[in-house]
Amino acid sequence: MTTARDLLIVSMDVTTADQSVQQGELSLALAGAELLDLADAFALTLEGDRIVPAPTAPLDLADRQSTEAAAALSRQEPYETVEDWLWRRGRGLYAAHLAALEADGGVTPQHRHWLPLRTERKAVADSPDRRAAVERWTSGEPVLAALALAARLRDEPVEDLAGHAGDTVVTVVTAVDDAVTELVAVRQRRAIENAAFDNIWRGQ
Repeated sequence: MTTARDLLIVSMDVTTADQSVQQGELSLALAGAELLDLADAFALTLEGDRIVPAPTAPLDLADRQSTEAAAALSRQEPYETVEDWLWRRGRGLYAAHLAALEADGGVTPQHRHWLPLRTERKAVADSPDRRAAVERWTSGEPVLAALALAARLRDEPVEDLAGHAGDTVVTVVTAVDDAVTELVAVRQRRAIENAAFDNIWRGQ
């Protein structure tokens, strides 16, 4: 079980329609979650905001997505920043993780209408992974809670994140929050520009 998969399950299974999140925001948060999973597996360390890969990749990564993320790490100095990783790795990452969850039998057809992020009506299958993710969510575990906050899945702040989780988590979560803020701002600016363009054609 990984933080990235927990976050995906939470986004599909625990949140309500009022807490829905767009795929772009969640893709950025999933990229951050992958970094934290790799740090926990000693596949990387952070030097400031630079991602320094371990000399050799660990052999016991949790799943295929973690293995792919480890392989995607830049091994050329001065190494990649967390921000650059989020934008590069995050592109389309929600869809990739959802496909992996579905391939593992973790998704079932869903006929209710409140699920966020659905392109089809799907729900998380009842499984030990789902129950563990829900327990982690309901307990307020700080790493998952902080990533969910950065992805706009929850509103309650995480108190003393550094004290609970350490500097690496703070660095990654802060970068995710900054990237999501930038993404939302770009989306809003484009919406305003498109609306202004439409108004010109309407003669307004």
